[in-house]
Amino acid sequence: PDAIRLNANEAPETHWFADDEQALNRYPEARPTVLRAELAKLYAVSEDNLLVTRGSSEAIDVVIRTFCRAYQDSVVSMPPTFELYPYFARIQGAESIEVPLHDETFAVDCASILHACKDDTKVIFFCSPNNPTGSVVDARDILSVADARRGKSVVVVDEAYIEFSDQASLTSVATTHENLIVLRTLSKAYALAGARCGVAISNPEIIDIASGVLSPFSFAAPSADCVLQALAPNRMAAAKQYVEEAVAERDRLSQALGEFESVEKVWPTDGNFLLLRVSRQQAILDSLRDRRILIRGYGEHQSLKDCLRITVGTPAENDALLNALKDFDTQ
Repeated sequence: PDAIRLNANEAPETHWFADDEQALNRYPEARPTVLRAELAKLYAVSEDNLLVTRGSSEAIDVVIRTFCRAYQDSVVSMPPTFELYPYFARIQGAESIEVPLHDETFAVDCASILHACKDDTKVIFFCSPNNPTGSVVDARDILSVADARRGKSVVVVDEAYIEFSDQASLTSVATTHENLIVLRTLSKAYALAGARCGVAISNPEIIDIASGVLSPFSFAAPSADCVLQALAPNRMAAAKQYVEEAVAERDRLSQALGEFESVEKVWPTDGNFLLLRVSRQQAILDSLRDRRILIRGYGEHQSLKDCLRITVGTPAENDALLNALKDFDTQ
């Protein structure tokens, strides 16, 4: 509990405290109607354009179960990216098709994506900003793929980190688009990873179909209550301030990390994290762990060989990380 946790892309501090006095002897609503209305206001969409889920992770699962038949259909994703896309595809019994991002730039290749799609490809996932690379996908590329796959596939844009980016969200486009779904979450910018609150935003027909797949009474009353408290104006102001501070710290951390001898490259990022390539990955991970600093190491994908992902923490946590790396370099 007392470790410096820079490995899970969480907000380092909470913006608010919930009221613990809540009766839990009753089941929650089948669908959290008040919360749905408030989240619709937050994302500036109509309520019938939005499905509330337990984090955007559940939305990924629901979309795949909605559109993919077991052992018949396929899902496309672009590694290195969020691991849950192929994970939930496998659980559903859908084939997972991977179209790798370009090495070093982590750019998408729309022609390769469309070439990889089969007649039975039902879901295509874009993560923008992408986890773990921090790269963004041009909206024109996403929409070109969606248009090319009209009537065949739904295109899902996972915008879990969009609040940390200058790139505009596609939420408003998704409300009327035939086959576009946007996922948003309160886990990152709103510091509510423990509350597990996310949404899927799309046209009313898709939302209605997906709602039938989501089990009733699934969103816990305490989570709904704490999210509603977090959406109060003063808490929203705190969230906005956190994002501004996180972006400033991200830029400071990026510049400082680039000066270390053991750091070979720091990629630009639009998330609340940084991806870097280092000369001695495991030694750095072990050294930081000995000082109770946790970061994420990668190696399962060739383009992430010797890479680390570091979540932007508080200024004090970031300073502790930098001091630890300085000591590592001088060993």
